[in-house]
Amino acid sequence: LRLPFLDDALAGLLSTALPRMSAALTAPAGTGKTALLRRLRSGLPEARYHVHYVKVTGLSKRDMCREIAVACGAQPAGSYPMLVRRLQERFETTAHNEGRRPVLVLDESHELSPDVLGMLRILTNFDMDSRLVLSLVIAGQSPLRSLLARDDQEAMARRIAHYAQLRLLSRDELAQYVAHRCAVAGSARVPFDDRTLDALFEIGRGNLRATDDLALKSLDYAATAGHTTVSVQHVIAARKDLWP
Repeated sequence: LRLPFLDDALAGLLSTALPRMSAALTAPAGTGKTALLRRLRSGLPEARYHVHYVKVTGLSKRDMCREIAVACGAQPAGSYPMLVRRLQERFETTAHNEGRRPVLVLDESHELSPDVLGMLRILTNFDMDSRLVLSLVIAGQSPLRSLLARDDQEAMARRIAHYAQLRLLSRDELAQYVAHRCAVAGSARVPFDDRTLDALFEIGRGNLRATDDLALKSLDYAATAGHTTVSVQHVIAARKDLWP
């Protein structure tokens, strides 16, 4: 499925990673953030880029360094300063010895603590900021923007060359999305008419994850009743099941 705002967000992230710069992606929960990060990874040729993906889980600076080290294939032991040096050496090895540009993707970055976010600034500092070696992509829900806007994060925010943002689907985009999902599932027709699509949009508010859950549960109700088309009543019953 090609939606312009998703393609624009991806293009912005790709164009930032190409010259070894850093980017931030913010998105409401359930709007396709992680799926877009997968597209980003696929869009960076393995012959030229080495993409490391880490999911943030509210760790300390040292533990976050250890998680990044595991993702990068570096030794995850030692003190915090030693881990930072080891990671920088690993990224330099990737860039100069292997001939591939390192890209570090941190998902769920809204859970980063301020001191860990500050550590990332240090991690991207090579030769007193005279060289660009590591591209950093931090992705998270909307609070990530507030975190980067803090006075004590100004230095880190200045390293972000591009901000991408996802949003909820419009009613027309939701119809395209549902049709796409039905086609991927192998259906020759869309078992949702305009009224049921209106109901999906009204209840799910254009959220991809909510739309998926609601549509699937509605299909279950329709199939159980022996119907080939989902009704508004099926959607309402599905909502009561999912969110009592």
